[in-house]
Amino acid sequence: MYQEEQSFNLRFSLEAQFPDEYDGEDDEMVWLKEWESQVKPEIIKSIFQTLERHPGWTARFRNRGMAATDEIEIVIEKSYSDPSLN
Repeated sequence: MYQEEQSFNLRFSLEAQFPDEYDGEDDEMVWLKEWESQVKPEIIKSIFQTLERHPGWTARFRNRGMAATDEIEIVIEKSYSDPSLN
């Protein structure tokens, strides 16, 4: 089977800003825990839901050995094997 590939990166840089009187990690990085437990899962879910609305496109996770807190790779494939999906 012939296959073509292209990469696209969508990178999130997370920042939290605090008042000048803030003293280090007083909040135990609650903002990061919120990202990991609520925001990031919703973003990932929306990617898969969007692709479900486009026949012929599928998505799956690929693990490249990095922690999911640092990187999530989603392989998005367009299949031309079944002409009814194109």
